[in-house]
Amino acid sequence: MASSYSQDLKLELMVTGEKAGLWGDITNTNLNILQQAIAGYTTLSVNSTTTGTLTFSNGVQSNGKNMVIDITGTPSGACTVTMPDSVEKYYVIKNSTGGTETVTVKTSSGTGVSFATNEKTTKIVYSDGTNIVNSNIGALVNDYSPQLAAALDTNGQAIQFDTATGIQDDSGNEQITFSKTASAVNEFTVANAATGNAPNLSATGTDTNVDLNLTPKGIGRVTLNGNGKIQGVAEKVTVTGSFDSDINVDTNTQGVILYTAAATANFTINLRGDGSNSLDASMDNGESVTVAVVTKQNATAYYNTTVQVDGSTVTPVWQGGSAPTGGNVTSNDVYTFTAIKTASSTFTVLAAQTQFA
Repeated sequence: MASSYSQDLKLELMVTGEKAGLWGDITNTNLNILQQAIAGYTTLSVNSTTTGTLTFSNGVQSNGKNMVIDITGTPSGACTVTMPDSVEKYYVIKNSTGGTETVTVKTSSGTGVSFATNEKTTKIVYSDGTNIVNSNIGALVNDYSPQLAAALDTNGQAIQFDTATGIQDDSGNEQITFSKTASAVNEFTVANAATGNAPNLSATGTDTNVDLNLTPKGIGRVTLNGNGKIQGVAEKVTVTGSFDSDINVDTNTQGVILYTAAATANFTINLRGDGSNSLDASMDNGESVTVAVVTKQNATAYYNTTVQVDGSTVTPVWQGGSAPTGGNVTSNDVYTFTAIKTASSTFTVLAAQTQFA
């Protein structure tokens, strides 16, 4: 009976009484093939074509029997490396090709595993006899608690987050959460600094002028600990074209109210957080807020007769020692109020009326 050959590595399988005097050479060849399969390394160049072939010849060493296949060269188009069907084997496939073409390793009838145009990496794959399958061994997606042994170097690449995901502390609590805008062109840039200089958080992007928003949740506020320096500031002004004798000043959303329509009656000014939140709930003890109300006066002048905080009447401390008793004809009367919270639901209100003719 003649020798046969194993399905996967094509080892020569001798029968009893066959190959007299040749068993040593054939056995050594089989051992070398096994060594190829366990530890063998070979390169497969695809310089001149866009295809490559992994061969499995009976009873001899062949390139497809190696454990490590290093694909080299610069293919002129999408490259396919093919091996026969029916072989079952593990591989370490390295994509060392130049250029920006995809590289696919597959069986004759399978779809295989592909390296993207710029994916110059190594994959551990296996052939199941009908297709090449990515084992994903070593992929972070399969590591449920990865730990780094050194600093993470992204090698010039970005770190991508799904929306509503981000960075957590070592107890799994959220520290930074990212959200995604599909058409985003602007972003934050964070820069460190050398001795004597300040690190910088800036708005950058495609637009010529980009605002930088720091948005607290609800009626929370942005707190700047330590001293501050402002190089330019714009304050929110609410402009209204109709006069209201009951004026609500929403300190959470506006610093100035400008009336372009003339006053038609004396008026009350109520300081509050906003339509849903009181000033008391919006401030801590030992804090102050300052607002201004600009009222237009015609030939008959009117004035502020009542000041309230959260709907309750208070007696302000007026500049000059006394409350105004009238408005100023044909002018803009500006009322400024500084509310200082001294205890729960307790405020000292400093007030002034100024004429701008």
